[in-house]
Amino acid sequence: MAINFNESRTKENLMRAFAGESQARNRYTIAARTAQKQGMYAVSQIFLFTADQERAHAERYYELLKKSAGETIRIDGGYPVDHFDSVEKLLRSAEHNELEEYDNVYPAFGNIAKEEGFIEEATAFYQIAEIEKVHAERFGKIAMLLENNRYYESPEEEEWMCLNCGHIFHGRLVPNVCPVCHYEKGYFIPADLAPFLEHEFLK
Repeated sequence: MAINFNESRTKENLMRAFAGESQARNRYTIAARTAQKQGMYAVSQIFLFTADQERAHAERYYELLKKSAGETIRIDGGYPVDHFDSVEKLLRSAEHNELEEYDNVYPAFGNIAKEEGFIEEATAFYQIAEIEKVHAERFGKIAMLLENNRYYESPEEEEWMCLNCGHIFHGRLVPNVCPVCHYEKGYFIPADLAPFLEHEFLK
């Protein structure tokens, strides 16, 4: 016999996921401000880019809760306080949280939804888990580059993109200002991490 949605664990898990994604969006928006204050405009944009995808995840989970419209859903849960001045720490915290969703939280929620007979909800949990893995890998790569002083320089010739004007710089060391638009080097990002090149990063 199918479980009534409003009596299901899936309903509560969707609300937990909605709350988690909503908080992640705000944490990344705040982290973006921290990065921008430190002159890392491109890193700030990555946080905002990811924050907007978290908004989309929250919207999807909220859409699946429409069957409970008008109801107040009470949940318990733990959510991180990633309040650091260090951009590297913010990135590593984001990486950790995204991996937790990918490895543990959303697969478990998906399995419960499947057991309860909610296939659409289970699919959403599984699909979004895979996206969180991409987020984790991107945050982790940026953190690694910053920690090893490789974000703006490389022992071999690389490509960086200025996010203000789109100039692609080829070389080993990013210039202090973009030679085209004269914006500071904080606007540069390794070209393979530019948002519209995300598919290249996944290869």
